[in-house]
Amino acid sequence: MNKPILSPEATLDKNKDHFIMSDRGKPIYSDTLFSHGDEVFIQHHGAQYRLRRTRNGKLILTK
Repeated sequence: MNKPILSPEATLDKNKDHFIMSDRGKPIYSDTLFSHGDEVFIQHHGAQYRLRRTRNGKLILTK
């Protein structure tokens, strides 16, 4: 499965609440995703997912 990968330089557009990708060839660091808290909501094909970071540093994705 070929999925686009966000770059470490991706930034959050504060006006639109979504990330702007600067380079699709590099992975994004989790610290960038979780810069505003311990959970991120992801829209994918009409469904909303919740990506959560635990106290132990693990990631949990739920629908």
